[in-house]
Amino acid sequence: MNIGMIGLGNMADAIIGGMLKQKIVKTQELMGSAATDRTVARMAEKYGILTTRDNRAVAEWADIVVLAVKPQFLETVIAEIKEAIREETLLVTVAAGKSIQWYETAFERPIRLIRCMPNTPALVGEGCTAVCPGGNVTEEEKAYVLRLMGSFGRTCLIPESRMDAFSAVAGSSPAFVFLFLEALTDGGVAAGMTRAEAIEAAAQAVLGSARLLLETGRHPGELKDMVCSPGGTTIQGVKALEQGGMRGAVMDAVAACVERAGKL
Repeated sequence: MNIGMIGLGNMADAIIGGMLKQKIVKTQELMGSAATDRTVARMAEKYGILTTRDNRAVAEWADIVVLAVKPQFLETVIAEIKEAIREETLLVTVAAGKSIQWYETAFERPIRLIRCMPNTPALVGEGCTAVCPGGNVTEEEKAYVLRLMGSFGRTCLIPESRMDAFSAVAGSSPAFVFLFLEALTDGGVAAGMTRAEAIEAAAQAVLGSARLLLETGRHPGELKDMVCSPGGTTIQGVKALEQGGMRGAVMDAVAACVERAGKL
């Protein structure tokens, strides 16, 4: 099975790295294209895959074509490759905001398409990817793409109506987490910790908390209450966050992301 990557940015890097690490594909079964010689050379050296700057060449060669470009470049890329996409070619897209109907309109015919939405933690094998197959996709193709996306983290099969929400909660949220970690680190520095100490402590606390939530399956409110002793330090910190409107701000951030995704 030949897999072509159109676009060789961070998401493509994560997908390629995961597939090769899990031995789902071999290097000779991967070809990628990018807009610059520098990116093409870097990925060829890093993974030993076939590379080119010709998007159409990738589309002609591959059985599965992964569109890993930003939404604003999709129309240009599709115009380049649509005549090269065969009836049996499976398309996988990782771009936010574009519906299956949008792709069919852009290609001017029915296509075999699976929408996927990975996030940047995929770069370290801890991604969370939504998968939404179009109506022309077989069960075997769906299972194979779930396996590909599962090579660098968790997968979630969802209807297209929830893709924009997933994009906000999983795709955009790492930026929110990093913002929180930066603020938490600054708080530690203000309290006398070194920057390195504060970063390590904050990051490990967030990592461990997420794992505790996933592995126990307990409600986040219940786990929060486990840390908040009566009259203790933590409940005072929670009170300060509530007074600052943390919950409402986070919910507003998710809503803003969903709204923007609908306009892409």
